[in-house]
Amino acid sequence: MTDPLANSYYAATAHERTARSGIRGDSRCDVAVIGGGFTGLSAALACAERGFSVILVEVAQIGFGASGRNGGQLIPGLRWTASELEEEFGSERADALFDLCWRDNRVKARIARHGIDCDLKAGHLEAAWTLKDFDATRREADYLAKRFNYASNVVAKADMPAHIATTLYQGGVHDPQGGHFHPLNYAVGLAQAAEAAGVDIRESHRAFRIEDTADGLRVNTDRAEIDARYVIDATDSWIGDVEPDLGRYTIPIMNYNIATAPLENADRLLPGDAAVADSRFVLNYFRLSADKRLIFGGGERYSQTPPRDIAAFVRPFMAEVFPQIADAKIDFGWGGAVAVTRNRLPHFGRRGNVFYAHGFSGHGALVTTLAGELVAEAMAGTAERFDVLASLPSRPFPGGKWLRRPLATLGLLWYALRDRLG
Repeated sequence: MTDPLANSYYAATAHERTARSGIRGDSRCDVAVIGGGFTGLSAALACAERGFSVILVEVAQIGFGASGRNGGQLIPGLRWTASELEEEFGSERADALFDLCWRDNRVKARIARHGIDCDLKAGHLEAAWTLKDFDATRREADYLAKRFNYASNVVAKADMPAHIATTLYQGGVHDPQGGHFHPLNYAVGLAQAAEAAGVDIRESHRAFRIEDTADGLRVNTDRAEIDARYVIDATDSWIGDVEPDLGRYTIPIMNYNIATAPLENADRLLPGDAAVADSRFVLNYFRLSADKRLIFGGGERYSQTPPRDIAAFVRPFMAEVFPQIADAKIDFGWGGAVAVTRNRLPHFGRRGNVFYAHGFSGHGALVTTLAGELVAEAMAGTAERFDVLASLPSRPFPGGKWLRRPLATLGLLWYALRDRLG
């Protein structure tokens, strides 16, 4: 599968990857996993650790989708704040969601357990675009400290130079539990751990249908049929290609990233070496790579057609934040689709013996690994933690097959306009 957006820093610096495209013919297993991103890989690994036989199929290569080309930011939590979750769902459900999505860092645990070399670094800074945003982030930090004993550091505007070399922001909150990493190398490490646990990974296999059989379920691919007791659909942005009715719950939004050439004074840009995301609806997010490049994401497009020059598209956003490197050489420009739900909360569920988790809405680098492990827990008979996330409300986008995307785009453009109007 060719991809015009694949000129990625991650692909260029990934560890050597094993080719797994051999055709093995029709097969039978306990669990068939569709999708070789963080959700599918972690689910496959966790299922194999529980003694299930597992086959994972991926349409391209491991980490081909958002898992291998995202901003590399590890942000605890969900797109909703903890206080919003408590206000909407009550204290008991908020407690359960907080324990899962803030405290239980399965990414860090997997990296340590399997010795995955993926440039893991600690620290995430939420940078406030306006004084109103700063007040909101400060209140949330205070709430987290008092309600959950969760420690983060409020950074006043005067103290921001210790974290970031720009005057653009009005302050922020630094979360030492957050961080950043090389996402594709993490995916490669998960795949290696899964294979060591017995998972059969098959790349270049396009799954196009899940169907019931007399003995269970069947995944139809363009190369083989796989019979299984359970199926895990971890296709996220492509879920509609396999299960069209689930595709109604998300729309794809295109995000673009650049990586500069290695910078001589990189540490002056981000002295704390934390990942940074700002508070705008159409946000900027950036960090330093292990080899001192600035990896910067900015802007969104609601068309599936990428800009002709990704570097030229993203550069103005980088220059607004860091005018001192406005003319820096850019070595890589790439992008990909983010599956977004209506309420920005992930969509988990189960239909019979088919499990799914998708719609992470740009906040998935941590929660996707958790999602895979929760699916494995539920499959093994302990569904309480899976049900915490499966109980989150979700509604399909209105408009049907042809109008769903245009209607959603109009709403997104309105929120983006509010950013520009302040």
